[in-house]
Amino acid sequence: MKVAIDFGITNTDVIIDRGSHEFHSMASNSLLSGKEEVLSETFKALKVTNSIERIFVTGGKSASLPSRYKDTEVIKVAEIDAIAAGAKQLFDLNQNALIVSAGTGTACVWLNESKCTHLGGIAVGGGTFEGLGKLLTGNANGLELNEFGTKGNRRKIDLLINDVVTELGSLPGDITAVNFGNTKEHGLDTMENVSASLGNMIGEIIGTTAALYAHILQLQDVYFVGRTANLSLIREGINSRLALSSLNGHFHENGGYANALGALNFNPSL
Repeated sequence: MKVAIDFGITNTDVIIDRGSHEFHSMASNSLLSGKEEVLSETFKALKVTNSIERIFVTGGKSASLPSRYKDTEVIKVAEIDAIAAGAKQLFDLNQNALIVSAGTGTACVWLNESKCTHLGGIAVGGGTFEGLGKLLTGNANGLELNEFGTKGNRRKIDLLINDVVTELGSLPGDITAVNFGNTKEHGLDTMENVSASLGNMIGEIIGTTAALYAHILQLQDVYFVGRTANLSLIREGINSRLALSSLNGHFHENGGYANALGALNFNPSL
């Protein structure tokens, strides 16, 4: 049996390989980050008592973990390498691809021939969605905010192009001109409408960042991993920005486990 653990800021994602993959996720414990106890607590929570052949770790402060846990080797995989390797497997990528990992924050990775490059990132992601959600609605649960938002109407919160100008070049009139622009005069609206606007804004920021890197790399496709990218409100915001540049966004139902999957099967030569 092999175990791969991705220590994220918000979630700890685990894949147990017993010949087939078992997927598990739990809230991260920041107090144990980088300490050997985080391994024992993770295995205890998952009721893993069988002998483990190898442990693969990535994310967070995993580089600070000891090289062995009891009698088992702990193999540390750099997070950027794990992102690239995981996405390569999920999407069966060739050797030239732009990968965007949208988790608590957002990282952009270029898979190019036999190496991967961290292009950069932004401090906007699921953590922003939940943090601002708490401030604006009193709810810090991303899944619940997304559910509320699907029942809302962001037009009550945002200003669209059609609201502020007759036309603006080739931009369609129904895209956002000012996120939360209506609140200056009218204040905040219902939880549903605020959540809809907030999720869309996070998606637009991620999508715009992805589009800029895609243009730089002259690529038409962007591959998204990370749990945040699979929230429907954020995905719609991402796709709205990609569509402006005729780019294609690709998502996977197991994208939240990409880093753990990449660590589990990491090959230095990709």
